[in-house]
Amino acid sequence: MLVIDNLWKNFNGVPALQGVSFAVEKGQIYGLLGHNGAGKSTTLGIILGMVAAQSGDVSIDGISITQDRSRALSKVGAIFEAPSFYDYLSGWQNLKILMSYSGPFDEKLAREVVERVDLTKRIDSKVRTYSHGMRQRLALAQALLPEPEILLLDEPTDGLDPEGIKWFRDFILGLRAERGMTVLFNSHLLGEVEQMCDRIAILQGGKRVFEGPIKGLVEEQQGYEISAELNSDLTKIVDQVLASVGGNWDGASRIFMPHDVDPATILRSLVQAGVPLRSFARKDRSLEDLYMEIKQQHTTIPRSA
Repeated sequence: MLVIDNLWKNFNGVPALQGVSFAVEKGQIYGLLGHNGAGKSTTLGIILGMVAAQSGDVSIDGISITQDRSRALSKVGAIFEAPSFYDYLSGWQNLKILMSYSGPFDEKLAREVVERVDLTKRIDSKVRTYSHGMRQRLALAQALLPEPEILLLDEPTDGLDPEGIKWFRDFILGLRAERGMTVLFNSHLLGEVEQMCDRIAILQGGKRVFEGPIKGLVEEQQGYEISAELNSDLTKIVDQVLASVGGNWDGASRIFMPHDVDPATILRSLVQAGVPLRSFARKDRSLEDLYMEIKQQHTTIPRSA
């Protein structure tokens, strides 16, 4: 549905993107991760035709944005950077104006979308009276008019309270389940990305340093957290026990082993070897763990899965 092909972009001689490529399949929810300045918003800006790339191309459903921008973007709805509205007008008036930029206003469809984002009771109120969460819902309504095939969302849950974040997550998952919507979004909330996304790409310094599916990434091995007094001799014992089953540990509190290894076997071996364990509890690797591992590697070699 979306192909990012070898994008390069500099700002005043400073590289913002360096050969970034990835693809989003139809119906996928895809997360774009990275630190501030990694190139996430620049990538979305190029997709939307708001930023010009030095080289490379983007195609949406097989249509190049450089060759036929209008037709390509007709398939896209977006929330890019901070949503802007006419604060002195109502939410409904804003939708009518914004929808008119891309075609005739469809009142029936607009009413349905407003109901869907749960703004019906406040849609006729002036936007200056809206909370941050209501503004985000109005932005989402605008992105869904007219009905797009892909949504591009730039930090859509930024500033939302936990209830608002959960509402957004459930809404996006519902769109995918009911309509097969394709979604690309960037976020700093790794827990939300882990719950929502099928695949992720991680950018670092304008380069893609990782690309792969969420499922399986954090489940490659079973993880356990141990609490014990460890000296150099006991550390060697832990390493030896885990090495015997193809496992490893982080040298502090987390150990990892293949899924076909019975943890009771490892626990028994550690106790018999004299390791004074206080606790031994299941704790699998999270997306945050993966993200920090990749960041600490400082690698520029992309990994595909």
